[in-house]
Amino acid sequence: MTFSIHGIAVARGIAIGRAVILASGRVDVAHYFIESDQTDSEIARVRAGRNAVVDEIHRLQQTIASMGPKEAPHELSALLDVHLMLLQDEELIQGVKHWITDRLYNAEWALTTQLDVLSRQFDDMEDEYLRERKADLEQVAERILRYMKGAPSPVTHPPPSKRKTPQDLLLDDSVDVPLVLVAHDLSPADMLQFKQSVFAGFATDVGGKTSHTAIVARSLDIPAVVGARSASQLARQDDWVIIDGDAGVMIVDPSPIILAEYGFKQRQGELERGRLARLRHTPALTLDGQKIELLANIELPEDAISALKAGAAGVGLFRSEFLFMGRNGNTPDEEEQYDAYRRAIEGMEGLPVTIRTVDVGADKPLDDSHRDEAHANPALGLRAIRWSLSEPEMFRTQLRAILRAAAHGKVNLLVPMLAHAGEIRQTLSLIDFARAELDNRGTPYGPVQIGAMIEVPAAALSLRTFLRYFDFLSIGTNDLIQYTLAIDRDDESVAHLYDPCHPAVLKLVADTIAECNRQGKGVSVCGEMAGDVQFTRLLLGLGLRSFSMHPAQILTVKQEVLRADASRLQAWAREVIEAEDPAALLNAG
Repeated sequence: MTFSIHGIAVARGIAIGRAVILASGRVDVAHYFIESDQTDSEIARVRAGRNAVVDEIHRLQQTIASMGPKEAPHELSALLDVHLMLLQDEELIQGVKHWITDRLYNAEWALTTQLDVLSRQFDDMEDEYLRERKADLEQVAERILRYMKGAPSPVTHPPPSKRKTPQDLLLDDSVDVPLVLVAHDLSPADMLQFKQSVFAGFATDVGGKTSHTAIVARSLDIPAVVGARSASQLARQDDWVIIDGDAGVMIVDPSPIILAEYGFKQRQGELERGRLARLRHTPALTLDGQKIELLANIELPEDAISALKAGAAGVGLFRSEFLFMGRNGNTPDEEEQYDAYRRAIEGMEGLPVTIRTVDVGADKPLDDSHRDEAHANPALGLRAIRWSLSEPEMFRTQLRAILRAAAHGKVNLLVPMLAHAGEIRQTLSLIDFARAELDNRGTPYGPVQIGAMIEVPAAALSLRTFLRYFDFLSIGTNDLIQYTLAIDRDDESVAHLYDPCHPAVLKLVADTIAECNRQGKGVSVCGEMAGDVQFTRLLLGLGLRSFSMHPAQILTVKQEVLRADASRLQAWAREVIEAEDPAALLNAG
């Protein structure tokens, strides 16, 4: 019987194949009390299990180092680093010792008890990315438990399925039937075992847009759906399944009609991707000869590879906060940051790189002291530049690293969430201070263009002040929409009110572009609107000539640019901005 399971779309495309079901792999844990003279031996058992997992991860990292980026995407290495840090976390280690020595729990019981304590802390975190690191912690604990019990890994490398039915004629009959992975969750180590593209796609019961499974799926460029609830329980081994990475749906036991429909969609998608790939080296020019700059948003230095592959004209947003996350409060030092920024700059082969200063704060705690603070509304609290200005030593460390990296290529420095003239002056003063520190050390550094994010209405309504101080502006539409409409996009009860087509939002975007163009200052859009082809023609008509987006979106947006006449779009764009219901005109246009 055909049925569908809905989840979250995280990697686009269609995958059709036989299901390989991986159970959650939970290890049964015994609960009993020990004698007081057994505490040392129980602690030693946990330590031995932890050390075995550390050794396993080190071996996996050595394997990754010997591979190319296609076989082992850099995200895997970064996520394995997160697992290593969790294994060495003092709160985990000391907590387990506490339950063994004070409560006389056996080793397995102590580990799972401390896991529950830490899991509740993760559940209470406001930031979605950090909240989803709970899954990494659970996987680390499960691997320790398996070593302590002597159980084998729940993940095996299955052989390609050769079972075929008459429906298989919809596929290429000269190759083995594709396999689709369906699991409760997948660790980075699990994903490494599938590096040779054994699976055409996958679905997991848990996860979100920033979970490690989603990150790896996007890097592998295979269709994926996460958060599909009970997918691993409802689907059976070797069922035919379809992963619709566009709609976020997994279809189990599809009928011949549905299979034929999705087979057609799959082939059409492959043809479209092939056509788009031919645009990689085509200049991004509108029909009336306007040159458009299509830039990439990246999180890690190695993302430069996918940016170049997509034909990006540079990096419009390097989210430096990803270097700070998952480190248990240990912020990266100047040398580590300098090395990361330098690698990104060199990876872009002479193209410009815009580095945004760290965007963390109350909703993204970096250590326990921050986590313990109460923040009723973290989106309006100490975050982004506000947090950086409250930690001037950390901020100057980052600024020195960016300035030093600028000696290796063209670098723009971008400051997030500014709203006050006092913040602007304080930020620029600290940049000058960082330069002076480098001068005193005799350390070489390069010139940078300095820009500001426009992501709160106060900034959008103070453009002339901003443009007196900055070389360029970058519109962060995600936060601008959230703050303009006074809604938390992570709150399901009001998420439906998150509307990029709201007249107030579009007017702030339009006014920012117009004022920058009027003063001859650079302006770009780096939020989701930049990569959404629904808005490409509108932004062109408003005078935008620089878009920054995920590398996977660049060729689709370029195709829209090549078909557009920017000068003829101006009157229509103004009509959309002034309309009571812009969405209606936008869709009609």
